[in-house]
Amino acid sequence: MVSCKARKKLVVVTPPPTPAVAPTAKPVNPIDAIKAQQVNFNTFAAKASTTLSLDDNSNDVTLNIRINHDKKIWISVTAVLGIEVARALITPDSLYVINKLQGVYLKKPFSYIYTYASKQITYKTLEALLIGNALPEILNDPRVILQPTNGNVTLSGKLQDLVYRLTLGPDKKPQQLNLSNPAEAQSLQVTDAAPVQAGNKIVPSQIDIQSAIKNKKIQVNLHYTKVDFDQQLDYPFNIPDRYKPAD
Repeated sequence: MVSCKARKKLVVVTPPPTPAVAPTAKPVNPIDAIKAQQVNFNTFAAKASTTLSLDDNSNDVTLNIRINHDKKIWISVTAVLGIEVARALITPDSLYVINKLQGVYLKKPFSYIYTYASKQITYKTLEALLIGNALPEILNDPRVILQPTNGNVTLSGKLQDLVYRLTLGPDKKPQQLNLSNPAEAQSLQVTDAAPVQAGNKIVPSQIDIQSAIKNKKIQVNLHYTKVDFDQQLDYPFNIPDRYKPAD
């Protein structure tokens, strides 16, 4: 029930070189050009070999991730021998987690995520990070600063108290994102690598995420082994009556 089967085998792709622009070509807004290269989808399903570290506790697990665009993110966590140990459901306003090993559950507003991430992180931010897209908040920032460098481009600026720096490759896909709020000891770093083709879309197969707020730290190293887009998906989630609220 929690497996995710890809329609096509992932194929590693090499980012194309920066295309030459004809002298007579009509000027293109660089932000619009970047937006045009981001992945559009209705549903996303992936299987990822993952190292998950929460504070000082680290585990190697498999994540099955399903996304219904702008509506929900469903995650199943399996450990040794494919035994499901946890399941999560994230919506734009809520967070639900069941721990099957301990028989407990967590039911919180979306703002609970701010325990491990900045308050500028939104549901749309999480979707973008898991897909390998540029953050929409950055692409929609009217004060963003663009700096081309050797075929890459860096977007930098500030979202309220959050300083950002996003490096895009020649394919206009994110390579590294840094967010920080020194006053609150908050930081987020995301590195995307090893792009692969899934159908007619290109996504990173390796996504490394590190987030910290003061003494709270979370690190997720994702390696996608299967990816599928725009298929009919189920998002089964229920809290058994015998489960108790987590402390």
